[in-house]
Amino acid sequence: MSEGNTTSPILVTGATGYIASWVIQKLLEQGFTVHGTVRSLAKKTSYQHLEKIAAQTSGTLKFFEANLLTEGSFDTAMQGCEIVLHMASPFVVTNYKDAIKDIIEPAIIGTENVLNSVNRTESVKRVIVTSSIASTYGDAVDILQTSQNIFDESHWNTTSSTTHQPYPYSKVMAERKAWDMAKAQNRWDLICINPALVLGPSLTAGTQSGSVEVLQQFANGMTLAGVPAMWNGIVDVRDVADAHIAAAFSSTASGRYIISGGSLSLMEMGKILRKNFGNFYPFPRNQLPKIAFKAFGPAFGFSRAFVDKNMGYPIFFNANKSRKELGMNYRDIEVSLVEHFQQMIDDGLVKKFIFLK
Repeated sequence: MSEGNTTSPILVTGATGYIASWVIQKLLEQGFTVHGTVRSLAKKTSYQHLEKIAAQTSGTLKFFEANLLTEGSFDTAMQGCEIVLHMASPFVVTNYKDAIKDIIEPAIIGTENVLNSVNRTESVKRVIVTSSIASTYGDAVDILQTSQNIFDESHWNTTSSTTHQPYPYSKVMAERKAWDMAKAQNRWDLICINPALVLGPSLTAGTQSGSVEVLQQFANGMTLAGVPAMWNGIVDVRDVADAHIAAAFSSTASGRYIISGGSLSLMEMGKILRKNFGNFYPFPRNQLPKIAFKAFGPAFGFSRAFVDKNMGYPIFFNANKSRKELGMNYRDIEVSLVEHFQQMIDDGLVKKFIFLK
């Protein structure tokens, strides 16, 4: 791929998403023409923030309606594009009835439909798929199977299934589908971006990212009694956006890229938030014993099997490949955490309480 070619449009699927919005802003600022797909053109409120950004940049933004689960839905938006950034993902149902039909099949079918469009569009030369760190491991205990106690791009999630951790399973199966389809042809190449838990400011109020759910638990009293000994890889949303763009244009980029600025335990996250926001929120002060969390975890949606395999195992991710090949220089994840929580306060997503002790 040639760097900085602004003549061909770039397709970004799921344009209104948390990460995708940052990608589009950065591309527009560099003068690119961006084709963005949305679920409904009639719902202008979902993409008006991008229209405002486009009006203030030298780039051009065009919207197209497309549905991940409809075959051929992306054909029109993809016309003339050399680069496709597939960032859309099916709406995740939390209270699902059937993991296969509600979570797993939509993820795989969505990837398949977009890549079928790529196969029909002769102009496409490179596809960037937003995957997940969840494609590299299923449970924290998997870290014990690594040679150096750290996950890297060579690792795959082989422990999730339709009945255990179905959401991570959907991510790894969708990525495997993408690699299978890429290897079946030789016109376009595939690069997968595997970000850790994404934090940092959103370009819209009330973003529906998964990280919001995690942070809300620190503010709604759910963690007041304590948190389990669990760790997350964390990365700033702006770094994830930069990684997508670097992967799109680097002539030497290839394969998968773990995108992570470091790891924090839930307890460490609570301490950072208390240090910056004081005693106005019910941040955790204690780490729960495994036996206690195992007892009442199921009441909060954490199965005993999940607790067994994820509590008490610090996890770490090797992001050196992204540093060397994509030129990544990661932001301080503690700052990202604080900025994200502050925005949630500003957006009214968390309420202030007073906890003096």
